[in-house]
Amino acid sequence: MNTSALDDLLLTRASALEAVVVGASAGGVQALLAIFNGLGADYRLPIISVLHLPDDRRSHLAEVFQQRLGIRVKEADDKESLQGGTLYFAGAGYHLLIEDDRSFSLSREEPLHFSRPSIDVLFESAADVYGAGLMGILLTGANEDGAQGLATIKRCGGLTVVQDPADAQVPTMPQAALALHPADFVLPIPGIHALLAELNKSPC
Repeated sequence: MNTSALDDLLLTRASALEAVVVGASAGGVQALLAIFNGLGADYRLPIISVLHLPDDRRSHLAEVFQQRLGIRVKEADDKESLQGGTLYFAGAGYHLLIEDDRSFSLSREEPLHFSRPSIDVLFESAADVYGAGLMGILLTGANEDGAQGLATIKRCGGLTVVQDPADAQVPTMPQAALALHPADFVLPIPGIHALLAELNKSPC
């Protein structure tokens, strides 16, 4: 990403952002740790992440990430209201949705793309709530989950970011997203990290 493009984004859109949603699958743990590195408790936006998990075991993602990151990290709870300065993870075995009152809801509906939690489910519900105030980020993964959801974010006026497939450990998921729509930014992991950091510097 060149500096002028980033500056244009910050001037025109960043101050209006209300939330960030992130999806990843195979190779996602290291990618997520890298893009969130350096974010602190003063981060102004809530970040909500789905990483594909086995359906039959408790997730320890929040604990693992909290040990390595400065931002507050927790697993999203049903009916919990979203707060800035917090990285939320979807728990195992439930779809994670965002409701109109900016709270979470959990669903045991059937898996989508063989996944529960599903990235598409989170992205589409968040797009309905936040519209142009949402940024969606799709990272490495081995299936097409998240592609339709990212297109929905774009259609609702939000900003979309896709990891450069050449940079992804598993490029299938980024490639599927780019096949559906041209993302606002196609970036390697360091570029996505820089974008998230710059969003926190923009005037509210």
